[in-house]
Amino acid sequence: MRKIAFLRSVGIRRADPYIQQAVRALAADGIEAGLFHTSGAAGDDDFPGYRQRLDRAVTPRELADAVAAWGADAAVSISLPCENALRDAAAKELLDAEGIPTIMTPLAATMLLVDKWETKQLCEQAGLRVPDGFRTDSDLLAGRGLPVPGYRDALRVRAGQLGYPLLSKPVWDSTSMGIRTLRGAADLDAYLASPPEVSAVVEQVVEGDLCSVDIVGRPGSYQVLPLCWTGRAGPEPVFTFADLRWCGPREEADAAFADVARALVALCGELGVCGSVNVDLVHTQGRFVVLEINPRIGGATTLSCAASGTNTFTSLARMARGLPLTGGMAQRVGWAVEFLAEDRIPPAVVAELRQRVAVVTAHDLVIDGDSRGDIVAFTLPEGDEDRTVKSLTELHETTGFPAAGVLGKIGALLCP
Repeated sequence: MRKIAFLRSVGIRRADPYIQQAVRALAADGIEAGLFHTSGAAGDDDFPGYRQRLDRAVTPRELADAVAAWGADAAVSISLPCENALRDAAAKELLDAEGIPTIMTPLAATMLLVDKWETKQLCEQAGLRVPDGFRTDSDLLAGRGLPVPGYRDALRVRAGQLGYPLLSKPVWDSTSMGIRTLRGAADLDAYLASPPEVSAVVEQVVEGDLCSVDIVGRPGSYQVLPLCWTGRAGPEPVFTFADLRWCGPREEADAAFADVARALVALCGELGVCGSVNVDLVHTQGRFVVLEINPRIGGATTLSCAASGTNTFTSLARMARGLPLTGGMAQRVGWAVEFLAEDRIPPAVVAELRQRVAVVTAHDLVIDGDSRGDIVAFTLPEGDEDRTVKSLTELHETTGFPAAGVLGKIGALLCP
């Protein structure tokens, strides 16, 4: 094998530093890596290999043709969010047909997993807990196609049976976009009078701790990475990176997750998942409720890699090479903590931060072309909590970074 293509739809820096480690390891084995990306700039430090920027509206056929023209022997999808995973799944089918095996979940399964309603049915059939809910059809609400005079009233009855508050989520959107809270019948009436342009899932609110898990592999060999905790779930939609995100010891939750992990792995095997999937859950009253399964790498992949000493991109590259992948539960090797700084961090402050803690990554977070500030992730071994909080407190006192609110959350987490 001489060349492996990586398909990417968002800035590659979000994959720091693990994509660079994987690409350099390939180069050491005489394999050239190529980045085919549709967003963001990428230099030698971002991706030390071949790079080709494609139009954001590139079709699966055009993407497959670009990869084939480069002479790839295999390809790997590392795109997100879900609409881009679907693009890559379609390109996979075209590349596979041309003899370029592509690490990506098959198109039929991807189409099920990007649809929140279909995913809910799959999870229930697999014995996993999900919020009870119903689907709203945008065509029927807009009066397109078959007229169904009783449709709105049917939805009112169903909502009353579930009880309020309820959340409306677009069937296809992701990263917490497009969510609406329905606190009572009046909110539902307003929703039905001015419905979203897309079909949606309306479901019960599940309050608890939000968490995420990545599962990497192929049928017969899946590795389940450690749980990452990403905030609180409740009636109000929350920006994905609004809260402290972390991976660390939580013994009771980890023990309760073991059965859920087995059910998720079994479902992945049935669907033929190949590559990485990201599962969002809520931990409430000692149980896990599955919110969605995304057929792609997750927004917390960096955290799970940092906390477990693994590298998802290396694992995907091994799969592309036909090499075996270690399955089972990946064990944590320490803490990993991630937070968002609303403003850009001065380079001198970043340099001082690196002297005080083991920084995994610190870079600008860009979503849909807009900067949201700097995202920072760091690690520490268990037993080093007090020293870490003390060191960050000293940094705050001299520089104002991290912000007082973030520092308070880190202290409460590490030294409760």
